[in-house]
Amino acid sequence: MQQQRTDLTQFSERIELLRRQISQVIVGQEDNIDLLLTAILANGHVLLEGVPGVAKTLLARLLARLIDAKFSRVQFTPDLMPSDVLGTSVFNVKTTDFDFHPGPVFADLVLVDEINRAPAKTQAALFEVMEERQVTIDGTTHAMGSFYTILATQNPVEQEGTYKLPEAQTDRFMMKITMGYPSLDEEITILERHHANQRLTALDAIEPVISKAQLIEMRQMLGDVFVDPALLRYMAAIVQQTRQSKAVFLGASPRASVALLQASKAYALLQGRDFVTPDDVRQVAPSILQHRIILTAEAEMEGITPQRAVTRLIEKVEVPK
Repeated sequence: MQQQRTDLTQFSERIELLRRQISQVIVGQEDNIDLLLTAILANGHVLLEGVPGVAKTLLARLLARLIDAKFSRVQFTPDLMPSDVLGTSVFNVKTTDFDFHPGPVFADLVLVDEINRAPAKTQAALFEVMEERQVTIDGTTHAMGSFYTILATQNPVEQEGTYKLPEAQTDRFMMKITMGYPSLDEEITILERHHANQRLTALDAIEPVISKAQLIEMRQMLGDVFVDPALLRYMAAIVQQTRQSKAVFLGASPRASVALLQASKAYALLQGRDFVTPDDVRQVAPSILQHRIILTAEAEMEGITPQRAVTRLIEKVEVPK
């Protein structure tokens, strides 16, 4: 049995405080909240997918309120231009020079609402900033902060007026988290809160519980998390399965392997451990891989979903002892 080497008391207290504050507004979704916190700790961007009304945008806004960092939101629409997202240079008559006016991507935590509502040209504006944490406009490079994170939402049901995200962009999201409907008991709790006049969306009164500097400090703890070589082989074997399966047309890239490693370490920390177990890998792998694979036409005709395909592939890999 692996022994604990790092004191995670202060880390666990901060995470528990975050969880407690989130649960005061969001009912249920505990597993998805843990996955979201995992991605934030692992320095990854997140794609939140779900039907309207399951609190995707609310969860993203709430997290931004709880972290004392600069927040911005951009609503993607079919007429949105890249300059509306990145910013533009405007001629200043007084100085006879161009002044750069930064767009909404210039923040620490950026909420991109309904990312699939904008055409490919506007979606592509996020490529550089998501991968390299910088924006190049008119030959000038503007670097983002070390905390820079994008949370994007999309609706999987209503396809009219939407544009499918290109594979090059989905691969830049560390995780795709699917938010489902609440259970019966959870929905009753939601109704009880509304009946008691507790406004679930009143976020203005919520104070930050963790600073940007503290979160960056917590991210640095990932380097102290122990990963057994057998688990590294286990992760690589899972990703390899996505490239060998007959049901998969396009498998996951090495970027997925790195994301799986980082997310597993972050998830282990969330559970109060400084070492990774096979369960940590199995817990985060579906969210890491489901948006990175393309199924064959035959598999789609059989009704197989990417999430189901990934679950099957994980089960084929022998778990290290």
